[in-house]
Amino acid sequence: MIPFHFYRRAVNTMRRRCFALFFSRTFKRFGKNVAIIAPDIIEGERFISLGDYVSINTKAWLLALRQNDTLPQLDIGKGTTIGRFAHIVAIRDVTIGNNVLIADKVYISDNLHTYEDITQPIMDQPILFKQRVEIGDNSWIGENVSIIGASIGKHCVIGANSVVTRDIPDYSIAVGSPARVIKRYNSLTKQWTTTDQESTHE
Repeated sequence: MIPFHFYRRAVNTMRRRCFALFFSRTFKRFGKNVAIIAPDIIEGERFISLGDYVSINTKAWLLALRQNDTLPQLDIGKGTTIGRFAHIVAIRDVTIGNNVLIADKVYISDNLHTYEDITQPIMDQPILFKQRVEIGDNSWIGENVSIIGASIGKHCVIGANSVVTRDIPDYSIAVGSPARVIKRYNSLTKQWTTTDQESTHE
């Protein structure tokens, strides 16, 4: 009897090759050895760039939505791994760097639904660009994180269930809703140190 993990690996390999064979040419860029396993929805492929060795796990929803004359771009860098049930939306610019590790059920978006008109359902109101999103190289985004119109520096850690609505600088650890920086890397001492903001809560 074939062990289950060998069977699963073979199925995933077959899915990856089939997707690359039939759909890779519809993307703006589709690097070598890209793995997209059983996605849920992919829209706007001609505005989506995937670097070499990108891995996107099951049930992903990737959307690059063109509005009027504005061309969106959704770029995912080399070696980045994205977990299951990812939901990534770009109406202008979402850029994910190289070797970023993104856990399951992460939402990343450069936009919001407007809600000001109380005579209309929110779902019928316009989508508003908030701010460009960039996630720096080598960062780790925890499970259930939402990143909305904010950028994250390189080599950062965003704790599980955090909501990021403001920019996070390089070499930071941030947690909470809204996310706040609790540690920074000190290049002089070569250590991760607690921030003054976090010290006031201890």
